[in-house]
Amino acid sequence: MSLALIKWYVGYAVAHYYQGLEYVAVLVALIILLSSIDDLFIDIWYWIRTLYRRFTVQRTYKPLTSAQLYQRAEQPIAIMVPAWHEYDVVAAMIEDMVRVMDYRNYVVFVGTYQNDPQTIAEVERMRRRYKQLRRVEVPHDGPTCKADCLNWVIQAIFKYESEADIEFAGVVLHDSEDVLHPVELRFFNYLLPRKDMIQLPVASLERNWFELVAGTYMDEFAEWHAKDLVVRESLVGSVPSAGVGTCFSRRALLALIAETDNQPFNTESLTEDYDVGARLGKMGMQSIFARFPVQFATRRKAWFGLGKERDITVTMPLCVREFFPDTFRTAYRQRARWALGIGLQGWKQTGWTGSLANRYLLFRDRKGIVTAFVGIVAYGLVIQFLLFAGADLLGWMPELIASPFADSPWLQALLWANGCALLLRVAQRIYFVTRLYGWEHGVLSVPRMVVGNFINFMAVSRAWKMFLSHLVTGKRLAWDKTMHDFPSADGFNNRRQRLGELLLSWQAIDPDKLEQALGDSHAREAPLGRVLMAKGWLDEETLAEAIAFQFDLPRATLDPVQLRNDRARLPLAAVIRHRVLAQGEDGDGRAILLVASPLGDEVLVELTRVLGQPVTQQIVRESEIATGLRVLRDEPKALNPGAARVPLIGDLLIELGHVTRERFNESLQLYRPDLDGRIGDFMMARGVITADALNAAIRAQAEAQARESGGAAT
Repeated sequence: MSLALIKWYVGYAVAHYYQGLEYVAVLVALIILLSSIDDLFIDIWYWIRTLYRRFTVQRTYKPLTSAQLYQRAEQPIAIMVPAWHEYDVVAAMIEDMVRVMDYRNYVVFVGTYQNDPQTIAEVERMRRRYKQLRRVEVPHDGPTCKADCLNWVIQAIFKYESEADIEFAGVVLHDSEDVLHPVELRFFNYLLPRKDMIQLPVASLERNWFELVAGTYMDEFAEWHAKDLVVRESLVGSVPSAGVGTCFSRRALLALIAETDNQPFNTESLTEDYDVGARLGKMGMQSIFARFPVQFATRRKAWFGLGKERDITVTMPLCVREFFPDTFRTAYRQRARWALGIGLQGWKQTGWTGSLANRYLLFRDRKGIVTAFVGIVAYGLVIQFLLFAGADLLGWMPELIASPFADSPWLQALLWANGCALLLRVAQRIYFVTRLYGWEHGVLSVPRMVVGNFINFMAVSRAWKMFLSHLVTGKRLAWDKTMHDFPSADGFNNRRQRLGELLLSWQAIDPDKLEQALGDSHAREAPLGRVLMAKGWLDEETLAEAIAFQFDLPRATLDPVQLRNDRARLPLAAVIRHRVLAQGEDGDGRAILLVASPLGDEVLVELTRVLGQPVTQQIVRESEIATGLRVLRDEPKALNPGAARVPLIGDLLIELGHVTRERFNESLQLYRPDLDGRIGDFMMARGVITADALNAAIRAQAEAQARESGGAAT
């Protein structure tokens, strides 16, 4: 075959391929125009509504104030948190929630699966610490779906109501990575029971400028939850649940339960939140997309990370904040679940029902399962047309087939309309992102729109694959877990609260009892925790958890065998004087010191010198320290279960008011157990206490021992 003939065949193929691209481009442009008209309608509705309300409603009605929230008496509220493989974030989320929540009358229910031991262990650790926390076990292996977990949690909530003889005014749905605002429950409390479903906006916590994938969540939620959901509520009078920051009234849950035979959340859907909002709307329930301005404290770097970091206060709607996925794979897998549940399962299960406005919104929700592909095709077309243009400049293009679209006025109008629509999309994205995160992120939202398009393309591709596989094989669609991050404690308030304040925030102590105990603690010069325990108002486990949290130290458990092996490492005098036990080493080669409360810097220096290596402190219960001291002194029956709860003579002398903590500590500095015998006899010999005081302490110890022996016998 001659070279001329080859060139002719190549030219023929290129010309026809180019003509095919033109037809595809026109089709893609038409689809983009239809989608743009949809977006334009939402824009027009939003801005007209905003202007109308500014000159009417906002001039007529005074806005809600924080003072009004606090004037309303606290109603019981339940918080439900479904958890599957959330061991890395659930404890931090619960800690932060309890710390910041300016509300007392609430109970948290965390649902876990029986085959998820790591998450169970973390929730159980928090349950021992927080009296308002309950763990609900799903009685079968996971993952199933989030709706299944929630249904078991709902059953546990109503069972708790029956046992505690209360009725929750509302039930709030959260995830294990949510960061809450202090007034959230106050706001829900104000609206209940008038509203049946209350949805707060959702926002991404601020990311670094170079985190393009995570930044797409900042951009999209900033616009969706400031504009799209506002329009949706205005059009049909209801909103879908976002899956977090949603409060259901008791009436709404009872209606859902009655409709579905005790299964309020749809286990056939991977987007049970979207589904439940639609069902409540059909029932005529009152739902609201609530916006209440509050202030958030945040840290921000200016000039794309090049400027100094500064603490700023941002005024924005009360919302739920969280870190969304920051890698391409985790992002498209999460969004695939959304696309599958909303676009495909929703279409299959609910079809096209409701009013014309509702059907329009269903179309808007579902169009993404098509437009995600169209957008990527458009990128491919643009790249190819640019390559052809370059080839034409270099004189490499063959003679093309006459285009039917050449000089077509309607095609030019179509392309101009799409161009203007694109500029409008970009301008609004910049506006909404800048309003929440500053102008730097507003500018960055433009390239992040391209990143978001590719994420959505992969997400919708995966959704179609999962859905078609489900239709062919009948295999049930399961919870596709997305791992999350939770902000470090450094980004929030200091953990070092006073012990009393900490116990109050945990609802571990009644305020009146705490005030009385503080007075007794000051009068006796005794630690607050010991006073609360002596009065029976606080258990040891809660006190140990509080101290560990307060000083950011790990918890530990006494190991008598290891303790005996290490008995020679610390002199018994130092062990008794400082109430510290040496037990093994950590992974960094530091000696582990078991303490019931943190040691001072001078004591740590002394013990480091004695041990000849760095040390680290771990918190144990006070009774474990007492047991360890008895073990090291080779007391008989030191490991009996009741012996750990029998106070030591020194502690009893302080609690009974026979000696101050300061005088007792001074005596310990001189006390040598191998030479001076029992501490009580030593203190009496030095005139620190009287014989009557020692006898009273011995009698109290004997009575405590008798009580424990009797309890053990029972």
